[in-house]
Amino acid sequence: MIIFSLQNDGSKPTRKISWLRRFAKKEDGTFTIFTLLILILMLAITGMAMDLMTYERDRASLQSTLDRAVLAAADLDQKLPPKDVVDAYMEKAGLGHLEKTVTVTEGFGSRKVAATANAVVPTRFMRFGKVTELNMKAASTAIESIGSVEISLVLDMSGSMTRSSATAGKSKIEVLRSAAKGFVTKMLEESGETKISMSIVPYATQVNGGQDILGKFTNVTSEHNYSHCVNFTSGQFGSVTLDPTTFYQRTGHFDPWRYTRATVNGRTTDGEPPAYLVCPVRAGSEITAVTDNVQYLHNRIDALTASGNTSIDVGMKWGVGMLDPSFKPVVSALATENKVPTKFANRPESYDSDVLKVVIVMTDGQNTTQYMLDPSVRSGQTDVWFNPEFERADGSKGEYSIRYYHDPQGNNPDRWVWMQHTEENGNYVTAEHPFGNPPNENPTNEEVGTATRLSYPELFNRASLWWNAKNNFYWQNNHENTWYYNLRKSVGSSTKNARTASICGAAKDKGVIIYGIAFEAPTSGLNTIKSCASSDSHVHNVKGLDLDEAFTAIASSIRKLRLTQ
Repeated sequence: MIIFSLQNDGSKPTRKISWLRRFAKKEDGTFTIFTLLILILMLAITGMAMDLMTYERDRASLQSTLDRAVLAAADLDQKLPPKDVVDAYMEKAGLGHLEKTVTVTEGFGSRKVAATANAVVPTRFMRFGKVTELNMKAASTAIESIGSVEISLVLDMSGSMTRSSATAGKSKIEVLRSAAKGFVTKMLEESGETKISMSIVPYATQVNGGQDILGKFTNVTSEHNYSHCVNFTSGQFGSVTLDPTTFYQRTGHFDPWRYTRATVNGRTTDGEPPAYLVCPVRAGSEITAVTDNVQYLHNRIDALTASGNTSIDVGMKWGVGMLDPSFKPVVSALATENKVPTKFANRPESYDSDVLKVVIVMTDGQNTTQYMLDPSVRSGQTDVWFNPEFERADGSKGEYSIRYYHDPQGNNPDRWVWMQHTEENGNYVTAEHPFGNPPNENPTNEEVGTATRLSYPELFNRASLWWNAKNNFYWQNNHENTWYYNLRKSVGSSTKNARTASICGAAKDKGVIIYGIAFEAPTSGLNTIKSCASSDSHVHNVKGLDLDEAFTAIASSIRKLRLTQ
C-alpha cells in the first residue's frame, strides 16, 4: 500500500501545505451542485409530464372515437354490419391501423356492441429512463334496447278525416291507416320486441270503450246497453286514473244532428234509423286494448271509419287512463278471457317501474262541441208506442203511435195519434189505442202486429232527435224546441281545450311521454297539440305522406339508446 503524506519534511515550505488544507475544507460550491441536480430533476419530470400528456391526449381521442363507433353500430336502425361501422369510424379518425376487437350480441329488440382497441405511444423523454413506449387500451360498450313500453295511439276519427288529404287521390283516413300500420310494424315486427304493448283509442265526439272494456266497469249507469261511452266530469280530466270502480255516467244513446238525408254503410236514412250517434257503434269504432299482435292491430286500423265531432280531451282521458295502474283490473280480466295476451295481464305497470309510458295523439282538427242528452230523457218510458209489423208505403216497416191525451183517473179513454195513417183531409188518424193494440182482440182485427211502449233509449235508438221531433211530435206546438233543442246539452270548445290541458298536464306530471301530431290541422288544433305534448320537439306538424315520416320519427325516438360503459 502506498501512503501519500502531506507532512513537511523540512524540504518544502509550509505555506503551500496550508493552502491545500484550506481548499479541502471550503464549501462555497455545494449550492451550485445542488441547483444543477434540481434542474436536471425538473427537466426529467417535465419531460415525463409531456409524455403522459401525449398519452392522455391519444387515449381520450381513441376512447371518444370508440364510443361514437359503438353507439352508431348499436343503432337498431343501422343497416350495415356493426363491425363495419366500427371499422369505418376508426378509419375516418386515422386509427384504422390499431389492433381492435368488436363483439356484437343481437337480442330481441336489442343490440349490444362491445369494442376494444390497443395502441402504443412512443415516449420522447421517458426513454432516458429506458421507458421507450406506453401501452394504451380503450374499451367501450353500447346497447340499444326497447325496454317495457306501454303505448296508447289516440287517433282522430271525426268526420273531417274522410276529406281529401294533401296527397293526391287519398283521403286523410287512408293516409293515416298506412302511417299507423307502418308505426305498428316498426315498433313490434322489425324489432322483434316482446315487451311492448299497444292500445288504439279512436275518438270523435265520444270514445267507444266497447262492451268488453266497459263491461268490466262496475259503477257505470245502466240506462241502456246499445253503446258504450261515458261522460267524464270536468274534475275527472285532472286525474290520470281510470278506475273501473269509480262512478261514471253512461253516455246517452242518441243522434243530435239535424238532417233530412244521410248515407251510412251504403244505406240512406232521413234519421230513422239514426245516422250519427254520439257514441258510435259502427264496426271498428271501439277501443283496441293492450296487445302486440301486429296483424290484429293492422286489421283494427284498417277497420277505422270516421264520423262526428272532435273531442281531443275525451280521447286523451281514455289514452292516458289505459296507461294508469288503476286500469289494471280491466286488463287482467281481459287477459283471463283471452282478449288480451296473458303476458300483459299485469299491465299497466306502476310508474316507478322500468317501463316507458307513451301517448301519441293525432288530430286533423280542433276541439268542437260535444253533445249530451238532457237528464230528463236519459231513461224512463215515453208516450210513444211502436209496432214493427206494419208495412209502410215505401216498403219499410213500423208504425209509431203517440199518446197525446191521458186521463190518470180513467174516466175518459186515452188518445193516440197514428203517424203513418192520415185522413182524407191529411190530418193524422187518432184512436183510442196504439195501432195493433185494440182493446178487444178478435180474429177479424185488421191491425197487423202489436205495439210496444218504448223507453227513451229505445226511441232514440230508432230515430234521431230531429226525426222524432219532426215526425212523431209534428202535431205539437213548439215541437222543435221541446223535442230537439231542449234535449241537446253541450260542452263547447273552450271548456274542452281546458280539459285537454288538464289531462295532458296530469299525464306529464306522472312521467308519461306525449307525442303530438297535427295532421293538416288548423292553427287552433296545432296549439292544442303543442300545449299537450311533452315539448315542442315532441310535436309533428305534417301534411300528406309526411304523416308516415312523423310516425317513423316517433318510433325511433321511443327506442332507448344508452352508453352503458
